[in-house]
Amino acid sequence: MSNIPEVKLGIVAVSRDCFPIALSTQRRKNIVAAYKGELYECPITVENEHDAIKAVEDVKNAGCNALVVFLGNFGPETPETLIARMFDGPCMYVAAAEGDGDMINGRGDAYCGMLNCSYNLGMRHLKGYIPEYPVGRADDIAGMIADFVPVARAVIGVKNLKIITFGPRPQDFFACNAPIKGLYELGVEVEENSELDLLVSFKAHANDPRIPAVCEDMAREMGEGRYFPEMNQRLAQFELTLLDWAEAHKGARKYVAFANKCWPAFPETFGFEPCYVNSRLASRGIPVACEVDIYGALSEYIGACVTADAVTLLDINNSVPKYIYDEEIAGKFDCKLTDTFMGFHCGNTPECKMCESRAIKYQLIQHRLLEPEGSDPDFTRGTLEGDIAPGDITFYRLQCDSEGNLRSYVAEGQVLPVATRSFGGIGIFAIPEMGRFYRHVLIEKRYPHHGAVAFAHCGKALFEVLKYLGVRDIAYNQPKSLPYPTENPWA
Repeated sequence: MSNIPEVKLGIVAVSRDCFPIALSTQRRKNIVAAYKGELYECPITVENEHDAIKAVEDVKNAGCNALVVFLGNFGPETPETLIARMFDGPCMYVAAAEGDGDMINGRGDAYCGMLNCSYNLGMRHLKGYIPEYPVGRADDIAGMIADFVPVARAVIGVKNLKIITFGPRPQDFFACNAPIKGLYELGVEVEENSELDLLVSFKAHANDPRIPAVCEDMAREMGEGRYFPEMNQRLAQFELTLLDWAEAHKGARKYVAFANKCWPAFPETFGFEPCYVNSRLASRGIPVACEVDIYGALSEYIGACVTADAVTLLDINNSVPKYIYDEEIAGKFDCKLTDTFMGFHCGNTPECKMCESRAIKYQLIQHRLLEPEGSDPDFTRGTLEGDIAPGDITFYRLQCDSEGNLRSYVAEGQVLPVATRSFGGIGIFAIPEMGRFYRHVLIEKRYPHHGAVAFAHCGKALFEVLKYLGVRDIAYNQPKSLPYPTENPWA
């Protein structure tokens, strides 16, 4: 995953000057010893603003891009919160629990200090990641730091992301036409281009000397009999076009995602469907969202940062037929029919997340629309199709509504090991209480049909990322015992 940040953590201890500084210093050392990963230990224990300046300079010089601010005792409210202002990266605030010394000279009162720390962060409009229960002994805080890493990775990624688009957002998929104001508020840059720009660049890559190596890699990845050899050169040419464009156009940004128009003009003009190439880039941490879905691209990228793994973008597409449910699901899996649905897209899901039967095929719907009736598929080929591999997933999306407000949803579930009996890149998903979630979140709050999929249960980290980014409306699939505000109690 070459397109996501590497988190380099540092820890800074703070100490109220009327408490023993040794409490914070020793407790910091205990955390460093307990943490299993790489953690730079700042030697400066912060008691005042001058200390805070020196500590931030020290961790920056050490290459840290995320920071743990540790209240080893009550802590100095102003200096500890100003660290978040001076440090250009996400900061986590945690506090020491008692129990490693006597309760007269060895009591630190960090439980109390954490309240004032949070209060001061709010007064100064500064962001800090505070765990669900931010007070603990060394091993507890080591666990909190491990939870902080994927959150920090996503926050750093978003702040350094450019989303590159090609083509106008399609009229018939108006749901993808969300205001981009929210992206700028998050610190994301956007570069919008014409499909003609992409075509010119694609033609310039004809006979690129790197094409044969990419073709070989595609053949190795798919396996014989699972791709169209005569198309590989065109697909490789397109892959190199996107990668070179990303490198040449990222500018001051470190990371890139794409949101590209892929129909109806694309396949006839370029001579193939781009889905397989999109899937290959997604497997490297470079999402390529379909249908110029800019917020879909951002959502995918956040998931890639959180999981450090490939993600995908799918339509929340169709219900599972009752006959498939009765034959393959009922009595075998703990889910109702309304908990299930099929997630589908033409063929953009990375091959590593699909069943062994996956293969490069043609887009059936586009073939109906664009090619002569009864003809063999030609330029509508290029989709990566097959059932999505079973396993844990998190379905989620960050979106901007028509008023310019950011909102999101997160729901954990699974892909069932049940054949879809359908076409495209597709899977049967099961999410607890999906039917109610579909009605009272997805429909009620007017979300589009695209959802991002991370191939793990990562709702906890995604929830914290979204909170840190300032998203106030974070919906989830509520249990039956917790009705939605719009849910009819007599239904």
